[in-house]
Amino acid sequence: MRRFGQIIGVKPECAAEYDRLQAEMWPEIRAAITACNVRNYSIFRHGETLFGYFEYVGADFAADMARLNAEPKMREWWALTGPMQTPLDGRAPGEWWLTMREIFHQD
Repeated sequence: MRRFGQIIGVKPECAAEYDRLQAEMWPEIRAAITACNVRNYSIFRHGETLFGYFEYVGADFAADMARLNAEPKMREWWALTGPMQTPLDGRAPGEWWLTMREIFHQD
């Protein structure tokens, strides 16, 4: 299992709508996330910063993320939420959310 912490900005004028969309996430999105071996997924917001946490339980992260990216409903979801977000400097090539380096963990 791999743990991921990611951050991205949210446009201030979109924050309330972004919160609403996440609270009413479509069942197809939840199912696609689970089918691609993502568990314990949470998104937190502090002002204009979003923090996402999830655990990946599969064997091929790149393949599962490519499969998730190919899901038509996921692409529709991202068409709604993507314009509300502001990617941060320092992210790896091809990343939308900046993946953070884990420096401490305790079970």
